Amino acid sequence: MPASHPMSERDREIQASARTFVDELLPYEVEAELHGGELPADALQAQRKRVRELGFEAINMPRELGGGGFTTFQQVLVQEQVGRATNALGWVIHTPAGWLPSVAIPYQMARWVGPTIAGDLRECYAITEEGAGSDVDAIQATAARVGDQYLLNGVKWHVTSINHADYVFFQAKLATGPKAGAHAMFIMDLDTPGIRVVRTPAYSHTISHHHAIVAFEDVRVPETHLIGGEGDGMAFAYEWFRYDRLMIAARSLGAAERLAEEATAFARQRRAGGRVIFDHQAIQFMLADSLTELWAARLMTYETAHGIDAGVDVKVQHAQCSMAKLYASEMAGRVADRAVQIFGGRGYMRENVAERFYRELRVDRIWEGTSEIQRSIIADQLAKRGPARLTG
Repeated sequence: MPASHPMSERDREIQASARTFVDELLPYEVEAELHGGELPADALQAQRKRVRELGFEAINMPRELGGGGFTTFQQVLVQEQVGRATNALGWVIHTPAGWLPSVAIPYQMARWVGPTIAGDLRECYAITEEGAGSDVDAIQATAARVGDQYLLNGVKWHVTSINHADYVFFQAKLATGPKAGAHAMFIMDLDTPGIRVVRTPAYSHTISHHHAIVAFEDVRVPETHLIGGEGDGMAFAYEWFRYDRLMIAARSLGAAERLAEEATAFARQRRAGGRVIFDHQAIQFMLADSLTELWAARLMTYETAHGIDAGVDVKVQHAQCSMAKLYASEMAGRVADRAVQIFGGRGYMRENVAERFYRELRVDRIWEGTSEIQRSIIADQLAKRGPARLTG
């Protein structure tokens, strides 16, 4: 880590506590894998209790609102440890919509934000559509003003964690008014009439959080459910994307570290040709490449987090979060591939950590903007600001 950013004692305490907690989750991985990602209710409740005891509930929310008030760097330290667990077991550490308190009206604060920070409610996002993934502006969902209400319509894909959520953020294009065609963001309870789950597809990973296809059919919400103003929706989406991209990078670090540790331990005891396979140069090179790339990704991710805490220009943040996600997610995928190869046949068994990460990490190059979208964002900022602003 750069000497200009030494870790404080508090940073180290947070890192150690997060690591200890995630170590407690690791023994549940195979059970979760073999049961559709689900754990017994008592185990899950015990884990949530531990999260509260450790002060890891809503770590990204302001302390004055009851949240953890962690710096961006401290959140990266926590999410790095979360990434060490497969089957999304670490998602029990919940980070709500950190962008919301600064724009929420008192009604929204009382109804959703406060209870979420307290750990009583959970949210999900309905943004992506069948024809609009990384290109958010291509969404077809609409919001039409009707008196003092809005009429919402659209079908959303990949609504992550909907089965654990109580309310949903819905992004649409305004169909009426002076800002027709602009984006707006709404918040509403999932039991609002007109919201229905179309189907819940199966995915490559085995986690308890579903990613449903959800229809919003003539859903009526009062104007109190509009977040910010008409036309503000894309700004909120971008802020969420920046945050989530950096945290994906952080979790990729944890996954790569776990894989490097497990593969190294296996290579030091597995024998072939009369020698432990760690002594074979082919294995050494795979592990050396993995460790080198992990270090580079960690430095990049940490530095990005420190820049955000220092108030770096938001456009630079946007590019650097994309750079961190791009490199760290692709790095972790390469490390997982090497780990499977080192484990050999064992690495293809679902009970093996490398096999699970090999499947799970693949989506990190897709969600919250594909690797190709990240490259486009980086190139756009490069053209506008030059290399020194982005890497200096």
